[in-house]
Amino acid sequence: MGNTTITRDAKDRIAEAEALHASIVEQVQQLADSGKWRAFLEFARSFHNLLLILAQKPDTTTVAGFRQWQAKGRQVRKGEKSIKIFGYREKKTATAAADEGSDDEGRVIRYFPALSVFDITQTDPVEGADPLPSDPTQQLTGDHDHGVITPLTAHLESTGWTISREPLSHASGYTDPETLRVILAEGISVEQSAKTLIHETAHIELRHIDSLEEYRQHRGRMEVEAESVAYVVAGLNGFDTSAYSIGYIAGWSDEDVSVIRDSASRVLAAVHSIAGVLDQ
Repeated sequence: MGNTTITRDAKDRIAEAEALHASIVEQVQQLADSGKWRAFLEFARSFHNLLLILAQKPDTTTVAGFRQWQAKGRQVRKGEKSIKIFGYREKKTATAAADEGSDDEGRVIRYFPALSVFDITQTDPVEGADPLPSDPTQQLTGDHDHGVITPLTAHLESTGWTISREPLSHASGYTDPETLRVILAEGISVEQSAKTLIHETAHIELRHIDSLEEYRQHRGRMEVEAESVAYVVAGLNGFDTSAYSIGYIAGWSDEDVSVIRDSASRVLAAVHSIAGVLDQ
């Protein structure tokens, strides 16, 4: 009787995992068809994003110049202190040879003028302006880990890994294969921490980081696989990460759903391995 129950539960989980993975393809395709991801990328590319900014205002998210904000339908509030960065300019200078009609067109002088930019939190929307495109990857905000963090931490520690927290500005976590550490960002929610821990465990399970050179060459596919595992395992454990995972997968796959389909067998194998750890 017990064996029959286990078999039925295993079959149910396999079917549910396959359905969850199939839903990734559908949701990424919907996001691609809507144009929202591309609109956000075009919007994001028009902003400065430099380490110098973070040194002056660590909580900065999106910055632009005074006129750029106006062109995007937002106005910098009076009295706000600007963030200083270095721009880039080129200037051609005429030479005597160029003046005499030779092919020498002069030399190029490159210089780096100081520029002033402002974070979006220093601006207000202009009345009647179109809203800015929203980021399709919204961090999870729940305060429950759905039974993920403790067993996965114990599993990783039993195989020589350590789990730690560090202040990370633009990532929820990463895995360092040289020191056998999984680092989670300080300040993220419990639910985001749980999803990120599944993601990093998937990188380890799928052996993505055995060779950093190979990871760099195939990073897009590997990030798609790890986040797909996180989405499916989270779904099996009763929480929905689509607000974050679908945009993340769409970005790393460049909205190519064939990348997601082609990774299905590897993803599902890792899903069942990690789900087995959580079942214990």
